[in-house]
Amino acid sequence: MNFDFSEEQKMLRAVARKFLKENCSPGVVRRMLDGDAPYDEKLWKGICELDWPGTAVPESYGGIGYGYLELCVLAEELGRVIAPIPFSSSAYMAAEALHIAGNERQRKKYLPRLASGEAIGTCALAEGVTIGAHWHMETIVRDGKLHGTNAPVADGCVADLLIVAARSSAASGVLKLYVVEPSEKGITRETIQTIDPTRPHARVTFDAVAAEPLGSGESHERLIEKLKDRAAVLLAFEQLGGADAALEMATEYAKSRYAFGRPIGSFQAIKHKLADAFIRNELARSNCYFAAWALSSDAEELPIAAASARIAATEAFEYIAAENIQTHGGIGFTWESDCQLFYRRSKLLALTLGSVRSWKNRLIDQLECQASVKPELAGVD
Repeated sequence: MNFDFSEEQKMLRAVARKFLKENCSPGVVRRMLDGDAPYDEKLWKGICELDWPGTAVPESYGGIGYGYLELCVLAEELGRVIAPIPFSSSAYMAAEALHIAGNERQRKKYLPRLASGEAIGTCALAEGVTIGAHWHMETIVRDGKLHGTNAPVADGCVADLLIVAARSSAASGVLKLYVVEPSEKGITRETIQTIDPTRPHARVTFDAVAAEPLGSGESHERLIEKLKDRAAVLLAFEQLGGADAALEMATEYAKSRYAFGRPIGSFQAIKHKLADAFIRNELARSNCYFAAWALSSDAEELPIAAASARIAATEAFEYIAAENIQTHGGIGFTWESDCQLFYRRSKLLALTLGSVRSWKNRLIDQLECQASVKPELAGVD
């Protein structure tokens, strides 16, 4: 089976890389660290004009109807430049939540706005740490009103649409997804400090806020897990792109930096660092490509593929971002060096959608479940 991208998808990659090289230099990302803007409006406007937010949204809902493979391509390129925009929150999370859980009226109302970039969406799914492979969730809906606090919420302060996970009546009640517009009375949004200010997060408090359940209002427990799997694949591609760029950055420096009359890349210690980084990245790429296939075909292997890609890409990006700093030596630790931009993003994405430990637990659960259904996979006759 060939998991590689098609020639048309590779052409999309080339176009995206050219556009981002011209419009999202490290200087653009650094301005987000030095300034107060939550995201780069010029870059966001540019990708909206290219219809990127609507890549996987069906044409009937205002998207361009490409598909998830094309969205994976764009995610990797956005990850390469650590783009300071709310793309993942809107395209991977909010749009996907509406697509898989919303009813026809809700899709027609909200998806065209997200697909065009007219509105920015996000999902409020977490309330601090995760327990095992599951979200800790205490936000409740009582008499049609939301009560509780969600944090951290990616791009929560700039979102025009919130998809909120909450339980009915009590903390042990049925878990559902609700659509909320931040203009509703009773919502308080506060920016919270994270290691990567180029992707802002917020604490969102709901005090008797009117909330509309997505779809028919049935339990969304399994749909939320499906949403997390789908988003995990796309975030893994962002991490893959970031790891690729950090490795290229380290390699170029090792070729140009001289010590004792020779490039530092000629020393065995540096060679081994870069070789280990390359191997980790290629392992992550293999897992990501398999996950892209599972996502695009909605295969039953998606939960396992998503967890595998998430784990491999997270570990690769964190390792390579750290080794990039080490390869640069003393200058790599300075504010003036761009190494920090990749390190910050690697640490932030490592906790997005849950920690690596929670995804490892999920992978084990999925493998055990598969083995119980198909004993031959576990070596049982």
